[in-house]
Amino acid sequence: MPAGGLVAKAAAGDNAAPLSVSEISALLKRTVEDRFGFVRLRGELSGVKRAASGHLYCSLKDDKARIDAVMWRGNAQRLSFAPEDGLEVIATGKLTTYAGRSSYQIVMDQLEIAGEGALLALLEKTKARLQAEGLFAAERKRALPYLPRVIGVVTSPTGAVIRDILHRLADRFPSHVVVWPVLVQGQGSAEQVAAAVRGFSALSPGGPVPRPDLVIVARGGGSIEDLWSFNEEIVVRAIAECSIPVISAVGHETDTTLADYAADRRAPTPTAAAEMAVPVRADLANFLDELGLRQRRSAMRPVQLGRERLEVRAQRMPALDALLAPHEQRLDDLAERLRRALADCAVDARGRLNSQTARLSAPLLLSRVDRARDKVAATRLAPRLLLDRIERARDRVASLDRLRLQLDPRAPLRRGYVLVTDDAGAVVKTRAAAKGMDSLLLEFEDGKLHVRTDKSGQGRAAAPRRSPRKGAEPRQDDLFG
Repeated sequence: MPAGGLVAKAAAGDNAAPLSVSEISALLKRTVEDRFGFVRLRGELSGVKRAASGHLYCSLKDDKARIDAVMWRGNAQRLSFAPEDGLEVIATGKLTTYAGRSSYQIVMDQLEIAGEGALLALLEKTKARLQAEGLFAAERKRALPYLPRVIGVVTSPTGAVIRDILHRLADRFPSHVVVWPVLVQGQGSAEQVAAAVRGFSALSPGGPVPRPDLVIVARGGGSIEDLWSFNEEIVVRAIAECSIPVISAVGHETDTTLADYAADRRAPTPTAAAEMAVPVRADLANFLDELGLRQRRSAMRPVQLGRERLEVRAQRMPALDALLAPHEQRLDDLAERLRRALADCAVDARGRLNSQTARLSAPLLLSRVDRARDKVAATRLAPRLLLDRIERARDRVASLDRLRLQLDPRAPLRRGYVLVTDDAGAVVKTRAAAKGMDSLLLEFEDGKLHVRTDKSGQGRAAAPRRSPRKGAEPRQDDLFG
């Protein structure tokens, strides 16, 4: 076969005209699409990315080969899971070629996870990633309100779940329930559940729709595929970000979803979620009655204890007479001591008065005045000082003279009293003392009179020691008559 010339020429009898690249690409495209118009491929996703147009681009590979894959926007939006690298899937679609790169690819109409094992692997991978972000941390869990006024329920309005929840709430504690109807399975269910949780969280207090105090996300039991919407990242993040405490009640007791880890409390069943949400009204009423009884007992206990202590103390108190007797005795003793003290004070005062009489005699006072006058005369001081001292001395002398006149035993004689003394000049104070004497000396204002006494108490006048004044009685006939 000749190698060919410089310029291409048609060979004799050759009816095959040369094809353009576009023509051969179109022929290949029709051939591949006719031959592989419907295929199902199993492989591992790689290089998953979503374009701005919404199309999904990725590759399917196994240990020996690799094929490009694309899913148009309409089908990509209806996927029930989020494709990611490393996930083993089964893609359903058709093979076609892409002339721009001279390559072939599969246009996927459906994309499913390749078996339950792959689904569980995706679940564990998503769980680990969200757990690393702290969405499942225990410190993020909030306490449920003890008695919520409004309870929000996110579930299907036609299933048995909502009836079980309402029935259990009515039995335990009737509450105001707000139901946000959503799809709980299938395409778009995860978005609806997430939107419902965020919608309850966005409600403002006092609005036309009451804001719940507690949110219950509920669904009945099913397979892992049926519950997969509650494993979606959008639902988990909505529950974690909700500002209202959330109870997750998805599936039966053995079913566990990622929503259970993100919620503040997990309930094994929807009925158990209703039991967690509210207490039993009858038990609460009994508890309140018990608290009221304890309050009344606590209020009366101090009164009762006080009454008991008062009775015990009253029994131990002594009688009134026993309390007053020592004080009465002390009063009597003080009264007797006061009487004796007054008598002793009078005796002492009388003795001091008698001892001071001699010091208050007129010659002595005049002598002190003369000495003071001489002292003043000898002192060379200013006239004013001398006059002041003289004035003070004159006041003292006048006071002493008044005291002398008050203490003068003969001052009463001017008022008609008589001073009775014996021959030695001692004062006779009593009648009994006078009866034992032979004679007495009576001193009057104007003179003295000497009389004699006898044992019968009769007396006769004795010769006066000095002549009485003119007009005075010469004698006293009867002293004791």
